[in-house]
Parts: sequence; structure tokens; C-alpha cells
Amino acid sequence: MSKRGGLIQRWAVFSAIALGTVSVTLTLFVKFRLIITAYQTSKPQAILVLGGAHEREPAAAQLAAQNPQLNIWVSSGLLPPQANEIFLTQNVSLTRVKLDYRATDTVTNFTTLVNKLQANDIRHIYLVTSDFHMQRSKAIAFWVLGSRGIAYTPVTVPSNQAPEPYHKIWRDVGRSLLWIVTGRTGSSLDPNPPSRST
Repeated sequence: MSKRGGLIQRWAVFSAIALGTVSVTLTLFVKFRLIITAYQTSKPQAILVLGGAHEREPAAAQLAAQNPQLNIWVSSGLLPPQANEIFLTQNVSLTRVKLDYRATDTVTNFTTLVNKLQANDIRHIYLVTSDFHMQRSKAIAFWVLGSRGIAYTPVTVPSNQAPEPYHKIWRDVGRSLLWIVTGRTGSSLDPNPPSRST
């Protein structure tokens, strides 16, 4: 092996070790924050509903009716007339319901609302989404919410859809990490943005 080849190989090994160390450290940091938050704030203080499937708002309305002290944030879900009717049917006051339409995908469901959750001193939420969508949502929540010290309790809504493929989870974990580092999700770089439920 040439001297230059040996140098490149050593640099590659060093880079891999450094990247691995940073990844493990960041993961442990976020996990630690989530454990501390869940201990300090054991009960959810709000409900976050991820839009994209019509069965999510009714499930959130039922949950809200059972927890009258909690406000509800709906991220890019049904249009106001439909969403409001669902919550009113469950006798949930619309003063508790915050409809937000800035998100264009699952990553931005979290990144567009995390500052508002923090501003309202919310440190633990119920996370409402469909069963097929929950694994990816939890992976994103771990990084986006966890990096801000916000814990989450999943509330799974049944559906007839198959679980999402793993490549979507890894793609959105990467985008979540990009957001932590740069404040950008990379959604504007996608010439074919995903549909609302994906």
C-alpha cells in the first residue's frame, strides 16, 4: 500500500470513529433529556395530532374529551370546518384547539410546532397518529422533541394500512438531525415532496 493510500485509510478510520462517537453522544444526550423530562413531567400537558389521515382528529377529540385540561395542536390536518365539527361533536371547546397548517410532511409536523410547545411551557405531549405512521413519527419525535426536552406518549389510531418502509424512517431521521444542526429540514430541496400522509 502506498503512503498516500495508508494516509487515506487512516483518515477514513478516524472519520468513522469520530462520526460514531458524535452519534452515540448525541443519542445518549437526547435519551437522557427525555428520561429526565418524563420523570419531572410524568403526565402529558397537551395533545399533538399529526394530520394526514381522516381518522386522527376523531381519535384526538375523544382523547381531549377525556382530558379536559389539555389543549390540542393539530398539525396540517383537516380543514377548519371539518376539524371544528369533530371537536365540537365531542364537546371540546374550540378555544382549546390550535389548528396549524405550516407543515408539509411528518418532519415539519414537529419542527413547525416545537417552538410553540416550548413557548407554552409544554414538556410532555400525547402524540396522536395512525398505527402505520407511528414508528416514523416516534423516530422524528425522539430527535426533534427530545432535543428540546419534550417527552411524548404515543396514542396509536388503528388503520387498515401496512407499516411504512424503513427507508422513510431513516430518511426522516436524517432530516431531523439536519434540522438540529442547521435549523433546516431539507424539505425545500425535494422536487417531489411527499404527500401529507407520508
